[in-house]
Order: sequence, then C-alpha cells, then structure tokens
Amino acid sequence: MAAPARALTVDTLGAWLVKASGAAPSTRSHVLGGFAQADTWCVRPTYRTDLVAAGQRVLLWVSGSEADLPAGIHAHGRTTGPAREGVMPVELTPLGVPVLRTELVGHPRLGAMEVLRMPAGSNPSYVTPEQLDLLAAMCPELAAPLR
Repeated sequence: MAAPARALTVDTLGAWLVKASGAAPSTRSHVLGGFAQADTWCVRPTYRTDLVAAGQRVLLWVSGSEADLPAGIHAHGRTTGPAREGVMPVELTPLGVPVLRTELVGHPRLGAMEVLRMPAGSNPSYVTPEQLDLLAAMCPELAAPLR
C-alpha cells in the first residue's frame, strides 16, 4: 500500500507558521523584547519538522483573545537550521504592525490558511507560497528578502 500524500512538501511551503499563546508570560516577554531572545521555538516532531532546513521563512502567530496582544502574525524571520527533537532554530523580528486574525478570516483566499481552519492544529503550521505572497501584499515587511 502506498504512503498517503502529505499536505505539505518543500515545494508547497511558503513559510512555517509557529504559534504562541498571547496569554503566556513567555510570549509577552518575547514581544516586549523584540524577539531578541527567541532563537528556538518548540514544535511537535512530525514529518513536517523533517522538512525544516536553514533559511526557510518563519511567521509567528499569536493566538488568543488578549486585548493588548490580539491574535495574528506578530513576527517574521527565518529558520537557522534543521528542527531536532521538537526544537526549531529561528531568528525572529517583530512586525511594525501585526497582521491580525480579523483581517484574514474574511479574506477570500487567506481565510483558508491552516491556522484559521484548524487553530488547535499542529505546531508548526504553514502557509503556502500563494498565501505568503498575499500576506506580503498586505504587509510589505513580509516581502523583504531574508537576511
């Protein structure tokens, strides 16, 4: 019997999307510190983490309903190596203005992002190349070349 087709491959990856709870003190600390101390992110080891390699784009999604830290994309960056034992090495930079969940849910194509369809889904989640292009049109910081 053939292995099932995977939802994600290197070719269908636009960016990794790692998640954090807006209510967690560690998330608040990272946001206040401009993500300077966030050099790794905990992820669930799956076939997805086997795809992680240095230089891939990463978006940070803050979840929850905190008034001062609303749900959405709050940072971006890149991976700095492969994921190992549930840890993804990253470099993150805060967005000047987050891309909020409220801006995405009604969008005709971005409303299909995995993090919106399955908010309690796997960490890491992902966005497709098309979704990343649409996000970059909304937030030019996401279109900047990776360092």
